[in-house]
Amino acid sequence: MAVDHDRLFKELITTFFEEFLLLFFPHVHEHIDFQHVSFLSEELFTDVTAGEKYRVDLLVETKLKGEDSLIIVHIENQSYVQPSFPERMFIYFSRLFEKYRKRMLPIAVFSYDSLRNEPSSFTLQFPFFDVLQFRFLTVELRQQNWRDYIRHDNPITAALLSKMGYTESERVELKKQFLRMIVRMELDEAKQRLLIGFFETYVRLSDEEEQQLRNEVNEMETKEKEQVLDLIISYEKKALEKGLKEGVERGLQQGLQQGLQQEKRQIAKKMLEKGYDVQTIHELTELSPEEIERLK
Repeated sequence: MAVDHDRLFKELITTFFEEFLLLFFPHVHEHIDFQHVSFLSEELFTDVTAGEKYRVDLLVETKLKGEDSLIIVHIENQSYVQPSFPERMFIYFSRLFEKYRKRMLPIAVFSYDSLRNEPSSFTLQFPFFDVLQFRFLTVELRQQNWRDYIRHDNPITAALLSKMGYTESERVELKKQFLRMIVRMELDEAKQRLLIGFFETYVRLSDEEEQQLRNEVNEMETKEKEQVLDLIISYEKKALEKGLKEGVERGLQQGLQQGLQQEKRQIAKKMLEKGYDVQTIHELTELSPEEIERLK
């Protein structure tokens, strides 16, 4: 199944907006008044020239400490390489500014696996005059060393370990440290589920790796070992329950479809007995002409 990266990142940053700024932009965090934070409705822009529609990921209306006027923080997740991305950020900025007429802080989160080489600005200039230099703040997740963050008791840090720079041989250790962070933070169940779901979307261990993880967890100190194992078992149980529920729902849906098809066949038989032609029966029941012929 395709992963809706934008939705995942939006849900994560909406839940942990303050923690996101504290982690990556502490110089911004210290100025924001988090008593005044509201998330604005989605904005949809149409690029008439390209014939495409773009949806702004996240808009946050807030204030700076000691000021009454509102500002807007625009956060955009970019999950794939796009050379024209700086231009798109400028277009978002200009249209949002036209609508809200407030100071705006644009931030781009680059979450794709390859190294980024696009600029963090969009410029319009002539040999004789610089018309515009639009800049935005950036977070380049893949260029972050995940080991530098495992001592941060910050929930969004734990989730984003899954998109930072690690090697294939580090996957088991990565998940172990993620689970240790979750245990230390003592979050409520809903936030735990959000963080684990996000992490598992991007780092899904094989059965062999999961066994290796359990072996390593069993070597931890007793109290921490019990807490991490409880977390693993609890999440696996919920995943199993979810899988069973979805399986039952699929079975019911298939049963309904089969029942509907059988009902259509009974109707088609009665229509055949009354002399209706195959084409008419096809139009009314949506059964294929070939199947109607077989019934006939």
